[in-house]
Amino acid sequence: MKTERLILRRFTLEDYQDLYEYLSQPEVVKYEPYDVFTLEKAKNEAVKRSVNPAFWAVCLQESGKLIGNIYFEKQDFDTWELGYVFNLHFQGKGYASEAARALINDAFINQGAHRVVAMCNPENTASWKLMERLNMRREAHHIKNIWFFKDENRNPIWQDTFEYAILKEEWIKE
Repeated sequence: MKTERLILRRFTLEDYQDLYEYLSQPEVVKYEPYDVFTLEKAKNEAVKRSVNPAFWAVCLQESGKLIGNIYFEKQDFDTWELGYVFNLHFQGKGYASEAARALINDAFINQGAHRVVAMCNPENTASWKLMERLNMRREAHHIKNIWFFKDENRNPIWQDTFEYAILKEEWIKE
């Protein structure tokens, strides 16, 4: 799938170096359910993503460089879940909006999607602002509803979650 500046494609095994480049950045994975990646972990992740159709490699059209990824997967009730992670050096340039907009549009127009949802940590301002640029509506602020890591005493480190959504009829009106 192409956009004005990007190519959205499936992952390949060769993507591990670019994947490592951004998943090894602490600022990039700060709100993710995993820690920074080693090169070996990035190689393994490239293998997993190459067979998982929920992951889209977001690449610059001019150079083909992988600059981030979008997770976009059908859930129950014709609802699709959206997630994204982008290389720090390519954030703030509209690439995530452009890529997400293309996938959401395709889901509503061609895949029979009724609703698209996305979630983030409320401290991840860039993420929820992206959802709002996509005209998604904040539907919930869940308090201490999820944890990914434990503290030194093995207690969960609880986090809040913002949940956003948009319906097909809202998207089509844009």
